[in-house]
Amino acid sequence: MWLFHADTPKNRIAALKPRDWAGFYFSVVLVPALIIVLTVIAFISLESRFGHRNPSPSLFHALSDPGQRLLPEQAFQQLADTPLQAYRDTQLLETPFWFSFQVSPNDGNAQTEIELPSRHAQQISCWEMPGQRLLGAGSRDLLEGQIRAEKTGFVLTLGHIAAATNVICKGTFSGPARISVRQWESTEFEQSQNEFYRGIGLLEGGLLTLTLFVLVAALINREWMYVLFAVWLLGNLRLGANAMGWDAHWLVWTIPNQWLPWLRQFTFATYYIVTFTLFGRLFQAELKQVGFAILQDILRWLGLILLGAAVVLPYRQFLPILWVWTVVGIVILVFLLARIVWLARTRAVLWYCASMFVVLFTRVEEVFAAAFGIKTLDEVPNNVIAALLSSLMASFAFAEQMRAGKRELAIAQAELRTTYEVTPIGLFTLDADGRFVRTNLALEKILGREGADQQLKKWDDYFQPGARDKLLKIVSGTGGNEAELRGIAGPDGKASFYLVRATFANGRIEGSLQDITDRSQAVERLRFLAEHDPLTGVLNRRGIEILLEQAIERQCVDRPLALAYLDLDRFKLINDLFGHQSGDEVLKQLCDRVEQSLDRNSHIGRIGGDEFIILFQDTKIEDATAICSAIVQKISYQSYHIGARAFQVKGSIGLIEVDGSMRVQDAISAADRACREAKKAHDEHIVVYHKNAPVFLERLEELSLIEKLGGEFLPAGLFVEMQPIMSLREPEESLNFEVLLRLRDADNRVVPATKVVAAAEENGNIGAIDRWVMSTVLDWLAKHQSQLKRTKFVCVNLSGASLNDEKFVQDIFTILHRHPQVVPLLCIEITESVALHDLEHTGRFIDRLQALGAKVALDDFGAGYTSFTYLKSLSADALKIDGAFIQSMNTHPANEAIVEAIVELARNLGMKSIAEWVEDCRMIEALAKLGVDYVQGYIVATPQSPDAILTAQSAASFITDPALLRFVASRRVGGAAWAVGEDDDLPPSGLH
Repeated sequence: MWLFHADTPKNRIAALKPRDWAGFYFSVVLVPALIIVLTVIAFISLESRFGHRNPSPSLFHALSDPGQRLLPEQAFQQLADTPLQAYRDTQLLETPFWFSFQVSPNDGNAQTEIELPSRHAQQISCWEMPGQRLLGAGSRDLLEGQIRAEKTGFVLTLGHIAAATNVICKGTFSGPARISVRQWESTEFEQSQNEFYRGIGLLEGGLLTLTLFVLVAALINREWMYVLFAVWLLGNLRLGANAMGWDAHWLVWTIPNQWLPWLRQFTFATYYIVTFTLFGRLFQAELKQVGFAILQDILRWLGLILLGAAVVLPYRQFLPILWVWTVVGIVILVFLLARIVWLARTRAVLWYCASMFVVLFTRVEEVFAAAFGIKTLDEVPNNVIAALLSSLMASFAFAEQMRAGKRELAIAQAELRTTYEVTPIGLFTLDADGRFVRTNLALEKILGREGADQQLKKWDDYFQPGARDKLLKIVSGTGGNEAELRGIAGPDGKASFYLVRATFANGRIEGSLQDITDRSQAVERLRFLAEHDPLTGVLNRRGIEILLEQAIERQCVDRPLALAYLDLDRFKLINDLFGHQSGDEVLKQLCDRVEQSLDRNSHIGRIGGDEFIILFQDTKIEDATAICSAIVQKISYQSYHIGARAFQVKGSIGLIEVDGSMRVQDAISAADRACREAKKAHDEHIVVYHKNAPVFLERLEELSLIEKLGGEFLPAGLFVEMQPIMSLREPEESLNFEVLLRLRDADNRVVPATKVVAAAEENGNIGAIDRWVMSTVLDWLAKHQSQLKRTKFVCVNLSGASLNDEKFVQDIFTILHRHPQVVPLLCIEITESVALHDLEHTGRFIDRLQALGAKVALDDFGAGYTSFTYLKSLSADALKIDGAFIQSMNTHPANEAIVEAIVELARNLGMKSIAEWVEDCRMIEALAKLGVDYVQGYIVATPQSPDAILTAQSAASFITDPALLRFVASRRVGGAAWAVGEDDDLPPSGLH
């Protein structure tokens, strides 16, 4: 039997037969419309089946008894002075209230019922006046006399009243209570009771049915949003019960009176949190669009605070907080809803707005009724309708969201179906037997289905054996998430390559297939190019290094290994004179010749433009030497013919015997060094390093030092020495010196500074060493400044690589700022070549140093051919004359003239001159005649330890040469040091 559904597609409805079409619209459209119309007509025109009307409230006198001292007679007398009123609000007071009223006589024999309907009444006692006869007393737990608990409050049964009677009552209330009195005839009161309990049944039954429906939907759809909505509906039910005064009941059970205050507080707080949580989840997307996330956070925090207040505060103190929180929450909620309506304007939003309006109106009405005495929904039917209506409208909003989600899902499915068909990647579904169940057009094209009538066969019909096993491994998770497959070769003998991805779902294999034939060929080409030179076809640097590393790992005593470094001499001339095309052709022919001389265990690799590496595996060094000699003969003495031209190319080879403990880079570096030596030899073009050769071991030590200095931390064994610099004018009055770096190795040998600096510059760690030197020297000077009263300057060298590092420069100035008291003693030495590399940068560096009080000396001055041109641009304090001029000054008159010119130039520019590498007293005498200011060399003193410097009086204290001692003595006049003239004074920034 065909079952009609609201979501039945239009095309299926159009295909219905006439009788089915009529039944469909009768059931879906006409019947619901008739029900709605008839219900509205009945609501407007028909009378209630209970046939009664609520009586008008009886007027009464009322007063509060805060002291709880009044007796009925006293209270009755005081009540006579109070005005009559229809109701009285307690304003949250929990002290007793007295109120008196007059009971009118009945017509006929009808019984009289006095209803005290306040749901907040806790205790009631009534007396007949005058006479003070107790009519009855009752509380929520105990009843006696003519008082009983009915509906939301208490009822006083008086029987037949023939004459007007005065009654006085005393009541205790909790919460926002309103005192009112109603006089009923017993039959009409019975009908009102029936209507009251019918309203309870409507509310409970309606909301519980709706809640159960939503919960069932939640279980079926496994959607937590439905559970949240069901909880909200239960909260709505409990709030409606509280508004109508029967929240002491739950289904067929009565809740103990002592539990009610806490239960009400917990219900209010929970409903607050659930309402705003549902709102946030229901309109999650819209709220992101609206923004104002801080308002949503405020709602969440207010809910948590309200829940905490419900746990710790009594009911009377909790209610004001609830009212304030309710007002704030309503304002925020209304604002956010208004923004959502303005931006989204969906039916779900409008239904939810209507639902919230009903809920908020009833809640605000309660707040205003309690706070200001304004009450509009005082009757049970109105509260029932409000609760049901708000829940129904919220259900409509929820249903609209479900419908929108379903519509989005349908759109997504349609888009997915379209994407499935048009995607360029082949998609397929296989059954358990490997047959194609579903495919898209791309897969059919990839596998070569020729016509629309031709069906795809089984998986194994299109791929080589083993393809199905690979697919099953992917599905089972044991073979990765993809695999490459090779197709069955076609008539031309060529086979395509494919990439497959697959997963197991619903008992079938779902997957994708791509034709990667072009990519596979490209990958093979890339793999070749990754380890081969594209021009010559031989191995490249990476390829030959991989082979060398593998050969070293396999090497043992009876498996010799040799490595040759081949460098072509002046090959660049061919490229420059005849073009790169000719040079490329020469390289191709050269590689062919070399490969012809090698056996299958030997390989050649190109590592540079005209540089090659030849690896000899399982070849003794003597045999490798013979092969290299033959290669040199073949490449150097046979012409290379390109067109009508013939070229001659010569080459040099460095050959080494590789040890099993060597690293790849160390072996290549050693072979490169041997090749450079071979290029220097004019006759022999081969240099061979055997194992344990002195030159070879020296290079290995250098490489070891480079590695040691290349770590993340400074190497152990670094220390400094200090070589005195003697003043020629006051040899015994100053103690200046230069700081020299030293390194003590594991064997307690001191490594020369030149080797340490060269190794550190090669591995890039020179900056860290320069920082250490600077920090060490400044710390030492700051600690011993009081013992260095004759020290005017201390020279410290900085590497050129460090000075070109901006970070290093910043670090140096940071170190200088930490020692401002000793910076004026510091003299930074900058080599001439570094200074001229970037003149502007060097000038800025010098200016910053001098601004801090430090001094600057240009080291190795005279070695550069542009020194005199740029010297005027650098405001240095001193020139250190290159030692090469000083050493040969006495044997070469030209050098003496150069030194004299440098000294005169320094004097004219306001700089001091310092001569290095001074070796004998004759040099010092000559330098003194030329006007040199300071000398430094072994004749004065060898490098000293810092402790030795501290114990010396001057630089002359270290002199041991008798001739130099006499020279120093000759500089005294009358037993005192030779004074410096006024013309010799230096500016504050100069050397002293």
